[in-house]
Amino acid sequence: MKLTLDVENTVTTRDGKLHLDPFETDNELVMVGCLTDSGEEHLYRMEDEPEATVKIQSMLDACTILIGHNIVHDLMWLWECGLTYTGPVFDTMLGEYVLQRGMKKPLSLEACAERYELATKKQDTLKEYFKKGYSVADIPKDELSEYLSADLHATQQLSDEIYKKLNTVEDTGLMETVILTNQVAVTLGRIYQRGFAVNIEKLEEVRVEFEKEKQDIEKRLQLQVKHLMGDTPINLNSPEQMSWVIYSRKPKDKTTWTHNFDSYMKAKDYKHYVNETSNIIYKTAAVKCQTCYGTGQQRKVRKDGAPYIKQPKCDYCLGTGYIFNNTTKIAGLKFSAPTAKWVSANGFSVNKKFLDVLQDTAKKLEMPEALNFLTDLQRLSALDTYLSSFIQGIKTYVKPDGKLHVRLLQHRTSTGRFSGADPNMQNMPRGGTFPVKKVFVSRWNGGKIMEADFAQLEFRAAAFLSQDKVAMDEVASGFDVHSYTSKVITDAGQPTSRQDAKAHTFAPLYGATGFGRSKAEAAYYEHFTEKYKGIKSWHTRLAKEALATGKITTPSGRQFSFPDVHRLMSGKITNFTQIKNYPVQSFATADIVPLILMHIEKLLDPYNSCVVNSVHDSIVVDVHPSEERQVLDIIQSTNDHMISLIERQFKLQFNVPLLLEAKIGSNWLDTKDVA
Repeated sequence: MKLTLDVENTVTTRDGKLHLDPFETDNELVMVGCLTDSGEEHLYRMEDEPEATVKIQSMLDACTILIGHNIVHDLMWLWECGLTYTGPVFDTMLGEYVLQRGMKKPLSLEACAERYELATKKQDTLKEYFKKGYSVADIPKDELSEYLSADLHATQQLSDEIYKKLNTVEDTGLMETVILTNQVAVTLGRIYQRGFAVNIEKLEEVRVEFEKEKQDIEKRLQLQVKHLMGDTPINLNSPEQMSWVIYSRKPKDKTTWTHNFDSYMKAKDYKHYVNETSNIIYKTAAVKCQTCYGTGQQRKVRKDGAPYIKQPKCDYCLGTGYIFNNTTKIAGLKFSAPTAKWVSANGFSVNKKFLDVLQDTAKKLEMPEALNFLTDLQRLSALDTYLSSFIQGIKTYVKPDGKLHVRLLQHRTSTGRFSGADPNMQNMPRGGTFPVKKVFVSRWNGGKIMEADFAQLEFRAAAFLSQDKVAMDEVASGFDVHSYTSKVITDAGQPTSRQDAKAHTFAPLYGATGFGRSKAEAAYYEHFTEKYKGIKSWHTRLAKEALATGKITTPSGRQFSFPDVHRLMSGKITNFTQIKNYPVQSFATADIVPLILMHIEKLLDPYNSCVVNSVHDSIVVDVHPSEERQVLDIIQSTNDHMISLIERQFKLQFNVPLLLEAKIGSNWLDTKDVA
């Protein structure tokens, strides 16, 4: 029996965020709906039917496949109620996602049903309840039942339509990807359910560390800005004003500024338009305003002589109490934006990519003041992100059980690699030095955290996909590609450490080029294409495939659509970056990582130890104090069988070795390589 499932539950609002999961003590399961493939509908108001769980479990036991839209949410509530289901699932949201081939159209039930021209639920009545502050539990049973019933029927019809598409000649090749994606979804649901223990005291310590560092940097930057710009106040959080500081220019007219530039315009024309449409900024000197006498406001009186209650800002000094006169000295760091691609709406770009280039320029030209300023500015931006996304994000989403229930999502990215939510742990900086990691600990006294990290997974995947002999030989021999990258850039005139070189080693695999980089770094990108001629040829084949068919297909069967791809008059191919990027990212992190994650999860099933997270290309395990040896044996066993697992799943010959490297420690940060 095919069984379609949907649940209705209450929602908790905390710290301005909605919490829909069962791990909030105030949340409750209100209604469960089940619809059989014969059209038999069962709606259970949980508080009114004491035998509801028994009846639902009976249907789950008879079920051959469970259908839902975002089914992990529904399963979570069933699991927390003590219900069990171990059979296959079909998530209509994930099925539609795979069929979209990376196009990222809306995936709500309403949006999907509309695309297939199916009947959708009527929400108007319920919306009125929610506007009035009603909870799901407060909605009359008959109206909630009608709402839930409509959802069930829409989901069932949607599943039928998706199955039809997956059995057509055009889409049948995607069936295996859909099956794997649904299998992975259940594993991710289990990770979500069990949670990752958080040390709140350590979280507060890290917050204080970040806040202290942020304050110190802000003080340094304000002093630097005053030295560079004069007396004009500068907002460090304003991209527009930071553009003034860095480039020493501002647009004459912001409304027409970007219209003057074409990203492919000649250097001579670009320089001309910069000079014509922007002004040089000069240092300023402040003098007390003689209109408001330094108060920043103008005192006015009524005609009858009574004092005017409001004191408006002075029009002359804009409320600061001072007028800022230009001096003859040019302000700022005086960097030049080399091409029109650096132009932004507020002047010139201050995003990380371009600031990285300017930092490299400052190093090469030995500009210590500029280098210190840019380094501090980059770090300040990072700290703001860490404090908001991670410190506050973790604090907001840690549940009453003391755990962060990690949400790993398969449908948010074009490539299928994991994304995250509440907070998005996939945005964690790579490497093992991120202080926030220290707050994640074992749920058991004396337990440890183990991280199994794929060694150079993207490069190894690219070596396989391209069959580049040089890349394959380097992987087989254990060649240190990062040290080699460092050597190439250093030999080109820019001393670079192995750690810094990591940012460049694999970037060409994702479509990055030497554009906008230092000459030494650009030399590496050119060297990459010469060294790995097989990868370059593979990129060319991908482009031809996209031009001929409007899509590309990976060896796993996953597909990506490029309906508008075409060749420009210059010979360049549109979407070429994505065409190069998608196969590597999808095959490595949307196919291989989830497959191995499921394998490890299955091997851990008899033990207390369990998978609690997956970030980038690593798998994180909470290790019970008595099971360290067993968990390490599982990782070794996985290494021994990894190639055969991939070959069996994707029906191919995989001739590039893969490796999981294990580290273990008392918390996620302090993990050390296993001897």
